[in-house]
Amino acid sequence: MGDVVNWLTSLPAVVLVVGGLFLALMVAAGARVGVRALVPEAERDRVPPIVMPLMPTLGAAFAIFAALSLASEATYLRTAEGLVSDEAAASSRLAWAATSPRVQSEPIHAALADYLKTSREREWKGAAAASGDDVATARAIAQLERTVRTEAARPEVGTTAGTELVVSLDGVTSSRRARVAAASRDVPALYVVTLVVSGLALIVNSGALVFRSSLRTSLLIVGVASVVGLSLALLFALSAPWSGAFIASGHPLDAVITDLRSGFFGGAR
Repeated sequence: MGDVVNWLTSLPAVVLVVGGLFLALMVAAGARVGVRALVPEAERDRVPPIVMPLMPTLGAAFAIFAALSLASEATYLRTAEGLVSDEAAASSRLAWAATSPRVQSEPIHAALADYLKTSREREWKGAAAASGDDVATARAIAQLERTVRTEAARPEVGTTAGTELVVSLDGVTSSRRARVAAASRDVPALYVVTLVVSGLALIVNSGALVFRSSLRTSLLIVGVASVVGLSLALLFALSAPWSGAFIASGHPLDAVITDLRSGFFGGAR
């Protein structure tokens, strides 16, 4: 079940929207036809009194589940973007720490720019973002570690500047570890199943409510089906900030890369 959920969260937004609407409308049409086919003629008068009282309950249940789910996933997306901002801030602190007196900033800036560029290209989306085991990124961060620690150990640099370099470097690596940990998070399968079942139950109940109505009148349930389908599509789109339809923005890191290449950090020396 978890693999199915991960596959759904990896689909493009257009596919999720079209698929969600199509599924919801097919379920609504199937419910209307199914009641006609399965309920004997003599018992059809009992259907509306049964399904009508269920509409407010099912509608409220789906609304609560959807609101909680979407709010949680939207918060997760904002948290993911916050982690990216924290990583960019840590990278900026390291870049500025490398401009301290007697510190050779060029090797550190070059290693930092290479690490950030490689991370954005190789570790930002898909399985590599969740595992953090991309070989090129590992080499780049290892080179950054060696460069910074070698420079911090030079006697000419001094204890204060050396400590600042190492602490800033730890901030970069810690931010990366937090990002990788967040990217490895999966949506709980039961979480999704509960919302899907409640939405489908609402659609089926709506279809059963209008099974005796004309086709034109039955189109009134399209609104209910569309809301359910779009809500499910939005849930899957929000649930994977590093592999889904809404990828966490890497603009803060791109801005640091641009500043490193333009010499912005070295301009204050």
